[in-house]
Amino acid sequence: MRLFSTDNGLAREDEPGCLSVLDIPFEDIGALLRGPGIEAAHAASVLRRVDFVEVALLAPVLRPGKVLIVGLNYSSHGDEALDMLASLGKTVSNLPTEPNFQVTAGSAVTAAQSPIVLPRIAPAQVDYEGELAVVIGSVAKDVSIENAWSHVAGLSVVNDVSARDIQKRAMAGDPVASIGVAKSFDSFAPFGPCLVTADEFGPAVDLRITTRVNGELRQNDRTGNLIHDIPSLIAYLSAFQTLEPGDVICTGTPAGAGIFSGRFLSPGDVVEVEIEGIGMLRNPVVAAR
Repeated sequence: MRLFSTDNGLAREDEPGCLSVLDIPFEDIGALLRGPGIEAAHAASVLRRVDFVEVALLAPVLRPGKVLIVGLNYSSHGDEALDMLASLGKTVSNLPTEPNFQVTAGSAVTAAQSPIVLPRIAPAQVDYEGELAVVIGSVAKDVSIENAWSHVAGLSVVNDVSARDIQKRAMAGDPVASIGVAKSFDSFAPFGPCLVTADEFGPAVDLRITTRVNGELRQNDRTGNLIHDIPSLIAYLSAFQTLEPGDVICTGTPAGAGIFSGRFLSPGDVVEVEIEGIGMLRNPVVAAR
């Protein structure tokens, strides 16, 4: 099932190009998950049918309780990170053997088509990272890898935007900077356009993921190349904190982020992250007003 949060309410895509606005009183998919759960959308009756152009799409979960960002989870991305560290004279020969993650602000979430705003205090090195997003559907604490998938509501697309200058300061040991802050500016987590429910996939998700900037292909990989797959991530993260309905896990980005080429985002750019079987997240870049 393809489920959308819209300005008309929750909607289901029952046929291509047409949305069925559902007769359920929830503002977004997050509220649905924290209430009766995803099955209520399967069973809901239809209030009316509308074309996509008649509604504004919102982020599937408007305000996640937490957004967990996993780093260095594709070998292609890890290899280029090691190369960059070597060029800076840092001797790091291996990637971490356990998932590397940060918890970032739910207020960074924005919708498909909404602008990525270059922050006034850090506009110069804003970067994109196309990622597969996992939305948690039920409470998960200390779960096993074998049971982890049962806690997934569905999958979506996310762009894990970063202010790289702040991130670099954090990595260099600056006590006033952190990676979490670098990724938590307003509009730095474009998310959508929909949630595709977990029953459309299986735990071994293998989908093409691409990122384009102004039509130029920058990232191209498959989610089957994740170093730590979705069940492993959920099991690992749930050992640190309870995962709750509506929480979002950003599973990592493949090679090709702008930091490695020095090509950062500028006003007027358009970033498109697409994952087969889910959809495209398209966001223009604007300067802060």
